[in-house]
Amino acid sequence: MLRSIRVRNMALIEEEEITLDKGLNILTGETGAGKSIVIGAVSTALGSGSFKDFAAEGAETAGVELTFETDDRRVSDWLEEASLPDMDGLVIISRTYRNGRSISRINGEAVTAARVREAASFLIDIHGQHEHQSLLYPKYHLELVDSYASDETDPIREEIAQAYRSWTDASRQLASALLDEKERLKQIDFISYEVREIGEAALQEGEDEDLENRFRKLSNAQRIREVLGEVSELTNSDTGALASVSRASGRLSQIADLDDELENLSEQLVQAEDLFDDFYRSLENYIDDFSYDEEELSEISGRLDLINRLKSKYGRTIADVLRYQERQQEELDRLTDYDAYVEGLRKKQAASYEKLVKLCDELTGIRKRSAKLLREQIIQSLEELNFLEVRFEIAFERLEEPTSNGRDAVTFLISTNPGSPVRPLQSAASGGELSRIMLGIKTIMARKNSIETLIFDEIDTGISGRTAQKVSEKMAQLSENCQVIAITHLAQIASMADHHYVIEKKVEDGRTHTHVRELDEQEQVDELARILGGARITDAVRASAAEMKALAVRSRQQKG
Repeated sequence: MLRSIRVRNMALIEEEEITLDKGLNILTGETGAGKSIVIGAVSTALGSGSFKDFAAEGAETAGVELTFETDDRRVSDWLEEASLPDMDGLVIISRTYRNGRSISRINGEAVTAARVREAASFLIDIHGQHEHQSLLYPKYHLELVDSYASDETDPIREEIAQAYRSWTDASRQLASALLDEKERLKQIDFISYEVREIGEAALQEGEDEDLENRFRKLSNAQRIREVLGEVSELTNSDTGALASVSRASGRLSQIADLDDELENLSEQLVQAEDLFDDFYRSLENYIDDFSYDEEELSEISGRLDLINRLKSKYGRTIADVLRYQERQQEELDRLTDYDAYVEGLRKKQAASYEKLVKLCDELTGIRKRSAKLLREQIIQSLEELNFLEVRFEIAFERLEEPTSNGRDAVTFLISTNPGSPVRPLQSAASGGELSRIMLGIKTIMARKNSIETLIFDEIDTGISGRTAQKVSEKMAQLSENCQVIAITHLAQIASMADHHYVIEKKVEDGRTHTHVRELDEQEQVDELARILGGARITDAVRASAAEMKALAVRSRQQKG
């Protein structure tokens, strides 16, 4: 559950911390006191709101921190999978704003907004002031049916998404292959030229490197000859270095036996003489073998030009060019044996379509079975919310073609008046009725999905009297299984609070600030009196408020 909300520099809130508890947590206050700021701050922390909408004017920094306490195994598993710290059941989600930029953290580690939304999906569900409007869109009806049976629908929906991609890919390939004859012959002619051009070149991997080395040698033949001649003169056995080393070795050998060190030096010089002799012989062999053929240089130059031209057209390396030739040959074979290729694509498309339809039919069966159970629970929940003779149906329509989410369109149908036929929810329910219907659905889904915290922002829109009493009882019932946080204008709902907070504006040092504080028992009665009495609170109003609170406490005790 949500243990605390810390808010800094959000609208009129300079710095506040709201400590919450289990059960039904009610927030009330005068119009304009800043009740929406609290919900807005929570939404901002969870990535679905923006600091631009709530940050205090002129503030360079702002921040929201939510502390959750949970023993849900799914949360600890998710933290481990996301490589985030596990804080023994605490999950701290924060978002800070500084100089136009914001950063989110979970248990102290910086995370993306997507990560925050993942964590929030396990911890909290927020019903905003206008979220019930989503009931006007049939797409949301299908989402509710799938969510209700998520253990069964999620795996097969993934399979359908993959099968849909396979079918659309096969359809795209087939459409691309169904060329007219003129275009096909044009492609055959062009690809044949490319394959023939590369084939006639008879390329060998690595030959370009060998040719470049040979070209570099031949194009510098004159310089090589000049340098080799000079080196030969400097090292020959008549007047060069070899002759000098040979004479020095002979002289040193005459005294080598006079001292051990001289003998070592003599051996080193003999080795040097052998090295010089080997070098000179190798040098002379290289000079004898070295030849320059202007015709060969021209041939190498032409071959390199051909290779480089093919590289510029078909690939960075010879290997790339040969791979391109292979791919084009395959394409040529396909175009040449066109009928067989197209027939293969037709079979591939038909097989992928058949698999997709089969999976969609399986998903439809799951959805219809779960929709029957969901319908029964929604009717029960609506009756508890003072829809006395309600009729509710979940209608299925089969789409002409499968989609990545199956082949179903779902519409919620309702009749709230005896004798009236069921009609689509969007044309049969008023704003207040939509709000109550959403409360009933949230109650069902909260139990189904094990959400620990539910927030309702003004769920009491458009209701009063007996209906308001029923809504308050439903919220109290809901709070027995999970934490409920609600902003309300109705005394009937506020009276059911386990913990009641008031949001109020005060002028301090010439500036207006919003504060939040928890009320004690007497203050709760006073706040109920304010809600009931408006501008003038009489003793009768106070007595009525005290009675309402007492009845609410007694009602909850009896049901408990």
